[in-house]
Amino acid sequence: YYFPCQRWLAVEEDDGQIARELVPVDEAFVKKDPENEGQSPATLGLEQKAKSTTYSVKVKTGDKKNAGTDANVFIILYGSKDDTGIVSLKASKFNKNKFERGKVDEFTVESVDIGDLKKIKIGHDNKGNSTGWFLEWVEIDAPSLGQCLKFPCGRWLDKSEDDGAVERIIFPAELQTVEYIPFVPYEITVYTSDIFGAGTDADVFIVLYGSDGICTQQKSLCLNKREQRMYFERNSVNQFIVELEDVGDIIEKIRIGHNGGGVNSGWHLDRVTIRRLLPNGK
Repeated sequence: YYFPCQRWLAVEEDDGQIARELVPVDEAFVKKDPENEGQSPATLGLEQKAKSTTYSVKVKTGDKKNAGTDANVFIILYGSKDDTGIVSLKASKFNKNKFERGKVDEFTVESVDIGDLKKIKIGHDNKGNSTGWFLEWVEIDAPSLGQCLKFPCGRWLDKSEDDGAVERIIFPAELQTVEYIPFVPYEITVYTSDIFGAGTDADVFIVLYGSDGICTQQKSLCLNKREQRMYFERNSVNQFIVELEDVGDIIEKIRIGHNGGGVNSGWHLDRVTIRRLLPNGK
């Protein structure tokens, strides 16, 4: 069995996860054989992404005295087929200090298919100076499934409050579930030109347009400022796998640009290539 990863397991890199679920792939993907055209790690990334589900997990800490926690928080997502196992919520997209009073933190959780999301378990290890935590709610959005679920809590996870539990099983509030058309993964490869000053540190975004006026949301290709500094250098090739609205089998045009930020914002773009897996798996 071959389990390629080719991704970071680091709080400050990629999506911030320090554990990953890997799926086995055909041996041909792994062999460094020039005859196997199209079997590059980039190709592999899209194929693997199509087998996994990315969840955006938002966590709201209550607006009460001593509601925040310094303990290590974890979550387990339980589906109709499987569960994710314990996932540490380490890298908040919005806040350096996580789980502070009245704040919302957002995390990325990636998993192979666990089926329809049925319940979650969330808790902490009770370690640190201020461990007690008042959890208001958890919201989980799965674009590839076209579902956003709300898990209301409104209780303490504190050994000296409520029932003394530091972990809870929570079920979704059915009336607050939002359904929409599932997103699909696109592999977007960006080629920056080989001329003086071609690179940029700005926030690069893209919009895809299909037929009949269908288009995606405007999507930033970098997750953070650190990635903005790393990518889009002169004569570079950068690959991104992003989940966006399905614009159909034909992409009529794209809109790509940046926000003009950073020290060197001017950018000379050579070209962009886009791949997507068609519904029949091609």
